Amino acid sequence: MGTTSDLRPGIFIKFNGETCQVLESEHRTPGNLRAFYQVKMRSIKTGRLFENRFRSGESIDIVRIEKRDYQYLYRDGSHLVFMNTETYEQIPVDDFLVGDAIQFLKENQICQLSFEGDQVIACELPPTVNLLVTHTEPGVRGDTATNVLKPATLETGATVQVPLFINEGDIIKVDTRAGSYMERVKE
Repeated sequence: MGTTSDLRPGIFIKFNGETCQVLESEHRTPGNLRAFYQVKMRSIKTGRLFENRFRSGESIDIVRIEKRDYQYLYRDGSHLVFMNTETYEQIPVDDFLVGDAIQFLKENQICQLSFEGDQVIACELPPTVNLLVTHTEPGVRGDTATNVLKPATLETGATVQVPLFINEGDIIKVDTRAGSYMERVKE
């Protein structure tokens, strides 16, 4: 058991009999009213997002999870197949557990799976990934002076906004949490 002061983004709690991941937690102290925590959560079973207001100091049930590194192999319908790199055991994972970052997932990438007992409850990609630009309009010499962006399609099929000097065949670093361009990678 814990209290509401333990609420942090990324932890798992039991709420109304369901395991939920805390996405956002904000402590509010409005005027002459009691303080409370406004918490945005995602249900692990259904993937549904919802918000709840907890009284300050209220007891909450924190779920202990175990995180292990797994290698992404391939997509099989609505499941993603991951492999334990030590035992070579393969497990299917529902694609909604990856969230929006699924568009940056490429084969043989190492991800961190979170387990509650034997059940996978979350999948986290690395904070950044290097991806090849497969299609974008060609850059023109001298276009580097402005902050103008253009769309670029990556090897995974995702589209991100990149600066004008990025061309097809370039490898770029992408932030998987925000889904944005960070820098060009030299190989």
